[in-house]
Parts: sequence; C-alpha cells; structure tokens
Amino acid sequence: MTYVALVRPRWSDMDVFGHVNHAAMVTLLEEARVPLLFGEAVKAGLTELPKGVVVVKMSVNYHAPVIADGQDIRIVLSLKELRFASFTLGYSVHNGPSEADKVAVTAETVLAPFDTVTERPRRLSDEERVFLEEGLRSA
Repeated sequence: MTYVALVRPRWSDMDVFGHVNHAAMVTLLEEARVPLLFGEAVKAGLTELPKGVVVVKMSVNYHAPVIADGQDIRIVLSLKELRFASFTLGYSVHNGPSEADKVAVTAETVLAPFDTVTERPRRLSDEERVFLEEGLRSA
C-alpha cells in the first residue's frame, strides 16, 4: 500500500528555465509527507512521532522537468526500508494529478524519530512501525 498526496507547485517555485527548482522540489516532497507523518499519525493514535522526525539523508533524481501550471502534481510515497531507529520513504512525483501522468522525479528520504526533550534520536515504537508498515509498504 502507498500514500498519495496531491500538491500544487507555486509559480514562485520555478527557476529561470520554467522548471520547479531543486529547493522547491524538496519542499514539495516535505508537503507530501507532513500530512502522513503528522495528520494521519495523530488519527492513528500516535503521539510521539508527530513531535519530532528529522531528515537524515535525501536523494532526488530528475527524469523530466516539473512545471508549475496551476494543477496539482501527484506524489506517491512508499516505505522502502524500516529499521529500529529510522525509516526510508520513497517518492514518485508525477507531472500531474493522475496516476497516468509521467513520473518526473523519484526521491528517497531517510528519516529518524527524534525526542525533542532529550534532543536525541530514539527508536520507533512498535505502534509506529505497524503504522508505517501498514500504510506505506511498497507493493
């Protein structure tokens, strides 16, 4: 199962060539994962995950330009790896809102839960692991 987010690039996200620039793409990926890791996690009864998750590593691969043309782009998130103290999300960014729209960008983000009180990384709870596995496991 995967999680699908529709995100709308802004005109200000484009560079001089008319493409969504790299920094804006990283922000769009964040906008796609925030509702899952904060909103959906809270709905699932998780209280610690929304308090702190940090990006450990990110890679972004461009296959075609993304244009801000007033329509949403489809970002499909999947769980690539689940470890005890981190997890890797995969992203497929379609050049429009439909599953049939071409994949323009693929990316991965390694994230770690973070305890804001102790200011240290922490292990994922069993409930958080189940939430990630059930909601994001790649098909």
